[in-house]
Amino acid sequence: MNCPHAGAARAGRNAGVIAIDPMVQDLDGETVRLRDAGILARIDLLGVPAWTVTRHGEARQLLVDPRLVKDIDAWGLWQSGVVTRAWPLIGMIDAGRSMFTVDGAEHRRLRTKTSQALTPRRLEAIRPDIEKFTDELLDALDAARGEDGVVDLKAVFAQPLPMKVVGMLMGVDESQHAMLTRQYKAFFSMLTPQDERLALLAELDAFYTDLVREKTARPTDDLTSALILAEEGGEPLTEEEVVGNLKAMVAAGHETTIGLVLNAVRALLAHPDQLRLVLNGQVGWDAVVEETLRWDTPTTHLLMRFATEDIAVGDEVIRKGEGVVISYRAIGRDFEQHGPDADAFDITRPTRNRHMTFGHGPHICPGAALSRVEAGIALPALFARFPGLRLAVPDEEITKLPVMTQNDMAAFPVLLG
Repeated sequence: MNCPHAGAARAGRNAGVIAIDPMVQDLDGETVRLRDAGILARIDLLGVPAWTVTRHGEARQLLVDPRLVKDIDAWGLWQSGVVTRAWPLIGMIDAGRSMFTVDGAEHRRLRTKTSQALTPRRLEAIRPDIEKFTDELLDALDAARGEDGVVDLKAVFAQPLPMKVVGMLMGVDESQHAMLTRQYKAFFSMLTPQDERLALLAELDAFYTDLVREKTARPTDDLTSALILAEEGGEPLTEEEVVGNLKAMVAAGHETTIGLVLNAVRALLAHPDQLRLVLNGQVGWDAVVEETLRWDTPTTHLLMRFATEDIAVGDEVIRKGEGVVISYRAIGRDFEQHGPDADAFDITRPTRNRHMTFGHGPHICPGAALSRVEAGIALPALFARFPGLRLAVPDEEITKLPVMTQNDMAAFPVLLG
């Protein structure tokens, strides 16, 4: 993977730097290497140096530390021009003005209306819709199996379900769902040339701008209209702010749930004793969801925060202007938090709920509860309809997509039984 900044970064490399693999060929091994490197690990992101935090306790502190900000202008490598728009990961950091890219009072202003739209009461109100979507997709799954009985659980079930839900919430017509799925897949893939990725971002901006203007002219009962009409602190959100929020929320709102559902199914099929526990009613599906979130996090590395002054963490110092990544997969397998068997999948684990997979502090994921509700509906319905569900290939043949931030599979072929 070529990067125009690799030469500048290599000058400061040493044996302790861990290169994050853009092809995601050995995620378990990478997780172990990061965790073994200490509380903070020096990493290389396609030629760009950064820190990552790998421990639960320290990550919890850093995620509420006001000296770490989302503003890219605080990043020394950006200020100096070492990192430019040519860097393949820039779109995950410099993605326009939204609640994901600002801090403090501005972040609260941009986030408040979104949080209000995803209250427990609202989630309960849309539960029947999620159940309906789930049943329809299970029918489609049954109909899609080939002559050999094989069907791709991701393509037919796990991927369209969260897009249907987030599309309904945002007021995006279902005819646009397949297009958005393709756009986001190409955006996240490390195989997409950077000029194409930047063009995709421009296309997504145009799509959401058109949606916002349509909802401005004819508001409906959806989150897009609510964001347009919001007047937090007496100041309405700008068109750019609404577009930025929508663009990031649709990405996060469906990608996370795809990973959660597929990782849970994979873990249960690999641990039939635990699958029996949940099917027999001895352990609840909520335990499956939480242990999956801890053990095989949908988000592997969250990019990025920047130090506005020197920050001491253990024996290391994050210098002013340096970037910090949150490696949630390593954090979820922290021995100090989850015990010496943290690498094991165990739905009876007493610490399964004590993870931070959806973040912590002001920037905690606003869609966390929605993702839990979706998985909590989809998983039991899937196994109730197809109790003989099993992998159609050996587990080791399941490959990851080349995505550095999301824990996503290329496909998940199954036999429904």
